[in-house]
Amino acid sequence: MIHCDGLVKIYKTDDIEVVALTGLNISVAQGEMMAIIGNSGSGKSTLLNILGGLDRPSAGQVRVGEWNLLKITDDELVQYKRKTVGFIWQNNARNLIPYLTALENVEMPMILGGKYDRAYAKQLLEWVGLKERFNNKLQQLSGGEQQRVAIAIALANRPSLLLADEPTGSVDTRTSDMIMDIFRHLNSELGVTIVIVTHDMALAGKVDRVVAIRDGMTSTEFVKRNPDLDAEGEAAASHGSIHDVHEEYVVLDRAGRLQIPRAYLQALGIEGKASMEFDGEKIIIRTPKSLD
Repeated sequence: MIHCDGLVKIYKTDDIEVVALTGLNISVAQGEMMAIIGNSGSGKSTLLNILGGLDRPSAGQVRVGEWNLLKITDDELVQYKRKTVGFIWQNNARNLIPYLTALENVEMPMILGGKYDRAYAKQLLEWVGLKERFNNKLQQLSGGEQQRVAIAIALANRPSLLLADEPTGSVDTRTSDMIMDIFRHLNSELGVTIVIVTHDMALAGKVDRVVAIRDGMTSTEFVKRNPDLDAEGEAAASHGSIHDVHEEYVVLDRAGRLQIPRAYLQALGIEGKASMEFDGEKIIIRTPKSLD
């Protein structure tokens, strides 16, 4: 569904140039539900904006389904955003029109896309647990209910890809769990591919695969050891221990470069240079030997 190869994004102003993505590689399978994590400034939101058609890549390759987002025209980009991708922001104000009811909010993108379907709009609100809230205005809904309306809106035009930027960042733990249950249901029932950007390791631990981004590149991946152990996985993840149920892998690019977790380098006192040896079975990285 998603394939990025050597993806680069550079922001330029008159006085400064910032490289937000520095050759990022990532693939996401059709129908997968996965998470992307990273510190502030790592490039994860930039990646999501590019996949959502909100920003243009500078170089490299980025494909979503049949679309080449590096070469897409402005007119094609409108069709892409209407038909292929749905976007959920942390800030509800970017998702919702305050003077419309919950149902009218879901119907609006259908009207704009020329495929009005009230029955499906109601079905979406039922799926997110708002069957009794069709005619409520936004001020009559809690923050968690507004976020669930936003999920229904993002799915209104039946996209094949759903992008969520910190979707549980402004809700409590109970509502966060409810939203993750909704994502799992939609992923299973509709087959929609779901990519969640989050800094919450407990939330990230509730999906089968997590990709970590550092300094504009993919650095490590966490893959659930046994995808069938959902209850055990969520119990461990709820305590912030993603390593208990996920195997961590270092990601190599096509040239064989890898990003070693900073904590490992600090533990060894490695900075700038490292000594590397190959013993026939494994690669050993250690503090440089003294040249004296």
